[in-house]
Amino acid sequence: MRLSRGWPGDIALAVVLFHQAVAERLGLGPTDHKCLDLLRERGKLTGSQLAAITGLTTGAITGVVARLEQAGYVRRESDPHDGRKQILLPALRQSPIQGVIEPLRRDVAASLEDFDARQHAAIAEFLTRSTDLIYRHTGLLRAQTLYGADAREAHDQSSSRKQEMKMQA
Repeated sequence: MRLSRGWPGDIALAVVLFHQAVAERLGLGPTDHKCLDLLRERGKLTGSQLAAITGLTTGAITGVVARLEQAGYVRRESDPHDGRKQILLPALRQSPIQGVIEPLRRDVAASLEDFDARQHAAIAEFLTRSTDLIYRHTGLLRAQTLYGADAREAHDQSSSRKQEMKMQA
């Protein structure tokens, strides 16, 4: 099945450009904005965890956190189990990001009104699977960058095994 208009490229580009505009509106760079999104989504992280998730160096994360803290978006707390570590938390109960993206959320909700419950379930399943695949391929790309072709070969073997299992089922 072929999806319309160059999926996934069109939507991926639109999302990147939208988040760039959101970051600009909030006075942030795109990396700072996405790190803030991760903190909002996960609740609290250490700088090392944030670095591991994003693929940024711990030095880059130090700069991101300093900028977010200075802008009032993030606060730091000492880790109760390890005084050397700091826990990063969103500083605001309601992020201003919500107000910036709310018009898009309303428009998306309105566009979904034309679909029935079964179609909503299919759309949700597709988006969940696509998101999982994107995270998986992000990890694969990082592994290939760090470890070379061995990571690609492992992926190809895994994909071949999955295809064989589907054919046998």
